[in-house]
Amino acid sequence: MAARDLRVLLSLRNFRRLLAVRLLSQCADGVYQVALATYVVFSPEKQTSATAVASAMAVLLLPYSLVGPFAGVLLDRWRRRQVLLHGNLLRALLASMTAVLMVSQVPDQLFYASALCVTAVNRFVLAGLSAALPRVVDGERLVMANSVSPTAGTLAAVAGGGLAFVVRLAVADTDAAVVLLACALYLCAALVALSMAVDLLGPDEGPGRLRLTAALRGTVRGLSAGVRHLAEPRRAEAAGALAAISLMRFCYGALTVMLLMLCRYAWSSDPNDGLALLGLAVGISGAGFFVAAVVTPWVTERLGPLGWITACAAVAAVLELVLMLPFAQLPTFVAAFVLGLVTQGAKISTDTVVQARVEDGFRGRIFALYDVLFNVAFVGAAAVAALMLPADGRSPALVVTVAVIYGAVAGTMARFARGRVSHQ
Repeated sequence: MAARDLRVLLSLRNFRRLLAVRLLSQCADGVYQVALATYVVFSPEKQTSATAVASAMAVLLLPYSLVGPFAGVLLDRWRRRQVLLHGNLLRALLASMTAVLMVSQVPDQLFYASALCVTAVNRFVLAGLSAALPRVVDGERLVMANSVSPTAGTLAAVAGGGLAFVVRLAVADTDAAVVLLACALYLCAALVALSMAVDLLGPDEGPGRLRLTAALRGTVRGLSAGVRHLAEPRRAEAAGALAAISLMRFCYGALTVMLLMLCRYAWSSDPNDGLALLGLAVGISGAGFFVAAVVTPWVTERLGPLGWITACAAVAAVLELVLMLPFAQLPTFVAAFVLGLVTQGAKISTDTVVQARVEDGFRGRIFALYDVLFNVAFVGAAAVAALMLPADGRSPALVVTVAVIYGAVAGTMARFARGRVSHQ
């Protein structure tokens, strides 16, 4: 059945076009984000600090948190095909400005402002792609489309990141050239969007559409209502899972900054060698994410979602301390795999808990809050790591602090899970 539905989906011309826009857009995102990270961390002419790394992470992630909840309000007022067209054209223009700034002697603040604009526009494009999907797929196959399209987009972003590493190391020894590759991919995405009819992706004109200011105020009130809904005693399981994944995301973010600094300064004196090490570590951690997607459904049948979150945090508390405290390459790469597995495993379980324990009428708002918490935790971790890390990234205090947080999450979730069982 699934294979047949997939064949039907791919036979739909407009679905293929929308999917192509997603693949090209997210591949370009992967290229751009790796170019930004390597420019900040691995440029030979730059003496990178953990503070600079934290700033780059804020640029990459904060627009998702600050703009995300309001993007839907505007997407319900603008023609989505035009959002995809003009959004990708604008990103190509802004990314080309980033490339110019990379080869110019300009203040770092100007460079970060340019990158921030690119990632802010990205939020509208991704939301537009999701909102447009029901316009090109019938209701019977929408679930399949919602599974295929975002997953393919994520893989495209990973492939774009890998392509950026290859271009940076083997073709052009400059991050500006990698950014120009992202520009070309954004332009290709815009051209594919142009092949669709202007009104194909909606939205339809509605007589009851609110004024923009009222809609924005309504979004703020809706998020506040989501927080109150989550605070109800009946939602304690969802609230606990969200708190746990936010803390685990914090830990993962802090260790990511530490890994960047280790690759750049502790393990290599050559920036290109350090970049290759980082690419390897990212690939290993990505393998952990993949394994988590495979094993989590099987494990949660036996432990339950809260039990699996507890196990993930406990494993991370022990192995992160043992593997990362020596600051050696091989055990740190093993830790990257383990942390990728447990972080994604906990996230999948949290998604399941939220979907099951939150009423349908509040689910969208809770996931918007989830998105904010997830990204703000990562950025906050980068800021904390910037204060704790020395120049070469070797910080026993940070490793121990993260292990303590993981352990606290495991202990709290274990008690919480036992308490929920005893009350059932």
